[in-house]
Order: sequence, then C-alpha cells, then structure tokens
Amino acid sequence: MGLLDGLMGNASEINLAEVEKELEVILIDGEKIERGYKLIRDLFIFTNARLILVDKQGVTGKKIEYHSIPYKSITHFSVETAGTFDLDAELKIWVSSTAEPIKKQFKKDKSIFDVQKAIATYVMN
Repeated sequence: MGLLDGLMGNASEINLAEVEKELEVILIDGEKIERGYKLIRDLFIFTNARLILVDKQGVTGKKIEYHSIPYKSITHFSVETAGTFDLDAELKIWVSSTAEPIKKQFKKDKSIFDVQKAIATYVMN
C-alpha cells in the first residue's frame, strides 16, 4: 500500500514519526502512537490510550477536526463489504452515549480489514 492507495480511498499505513510531530499538540504525556492509517486526507491513529480520528476539511485541508475516542468507549464496530454494484465498503464505529455510528467509506479492497483488525486489537485487549 502506498500513496496511490490513499488517494484512491484505500487505507494505507503512514509514517509514525511524521504524524507524531503533527499530533504532538494533542497527545498527553506518555501517550505513544503505535499504528496509523491514511484514508485520502483523513487519518486513523491508534495510540496506547485511544483512537484519534483526524478529519481534514475544506478544499485546503487546513481546517482539522480531531475525534478522540478512548478504546473503552467503543461499544461495537462493523465492516460492510463492497458489492457488485456498490463499490464502496464502510466501517462503522459506535461510541457509548451516541445513537449514530461514526462512518468511514473505503474503496473495494482489503484495507478496511486492516483498520478493523487494529480496532479489534485495541478494543478487545
């Protein structure tokens, strides 16, 4: 997976050193980034304490929303695979005290399962 995968809507693993510099302003003392995936412009960041969803907005991507989700708050998650006519796969994450899940679209490939597996690893440990 590489740059082209990220641009096509497939999640690609990212360089942790680069993203650590970008996120140092929101990381707490002792928090370490352990895994990260890029989906077009958005990021899934797995630390030793929480899942951080980075949503870059607007044309330039300078406006950024950070969703910080403690692993214990994730009540369940699902993967909906792409079909014959529906070419997008979807990852849904339900957080306690919210009725609607957080939804992220992926293109038809296996990268959605890499992100789902990372969520399962952190939530179920």
